[in-house]
Amino acid sequence: MSKLKGAAFTASVAAMLLTSPPAQAQHAPWGPGWGSPGWGSQGWDGPVDARMLRNHSRDSREGRVQVSRFVTAAPAAQELGHGAITVESESGDGPWIGQTERAAYEAAIVDALVGAGYDTRQPGHQDAQVAKLQISRQVLVPAETKRSPVSGSAAVSVGSHGYSGYGLAVNVDLTKPLPALVSTRLDARILDKASGQVLWEGYATVATYEGDDDWNEGRIATKLALALFDNFPKAEAIVPAGQPSPIADAEPPR
Repeated sequence: MSKLKGAAFTASVAAMLLTSPPAQAQHAPWGPGWGSPGWGSQGWDGPVDARMLRNHSRDSREGRVQVSRFVTAAPAAQELGHGAITVESESGDGPWIGQTERAAYEAAIVDALVGAGYDTRQPGHQDAQVAKLQISRQVLVPAETKRSPVSGSAAVSVGSHGYSGYGLAVNVDLTKPLPALVSTRLDARILDKASGQVLWEGYATVATYEGDDDWNEGRIATKLALALFDNFPKAEAIVPAGQPSPIADAEPPR
């Protein structure tokens, strides 16, 4: 008797397996394609895939250089680009910029001065001019906060014939939070060593992401120095002799 019951139970299970798929296919709560690769007609091109491929938009200011330069109308400006010159640097406003970091800017300015016609090998010459640098930084956009890389939602659907379906949507965001966007500003003033008169001055700024391997100190310094001394000693503004330069009041656009 037990063998007959077992055989009957096996036959009923087999019948259910043979008859269930068509019914489920007819009333599938998730639309065509459920149970095969992809969800419904969208497949893996739906919201899950979009989240996985999403890229954070980087700030449009990254890598852009802003420059302002001023030259005096005094006769002494004729000496610009000639003779010996020394280079000095200090930290400007914002976080302290140490000598090790400032060395990269000094080296970049020395190269730019040589290209402009100066002699940087005789810093002690009595007729030498002096190039004074200031390097400063400020945070334009704070670093993004850390977030969970995985999130999701679930949904249950019950058909009119009693069939039910369960769906789980998992959003995977593998992008890293963006670091702080930082503005680096390089100020340069060229003075007559004997009189202390400012002959030329300017500043250049560039926005970069903190800790970005593409924007090390050397590259930032070189980019700013080249921008500052492009077509030296020409400048965007000429300051009348005897008047102070407006550079202290000139702030770069943010």
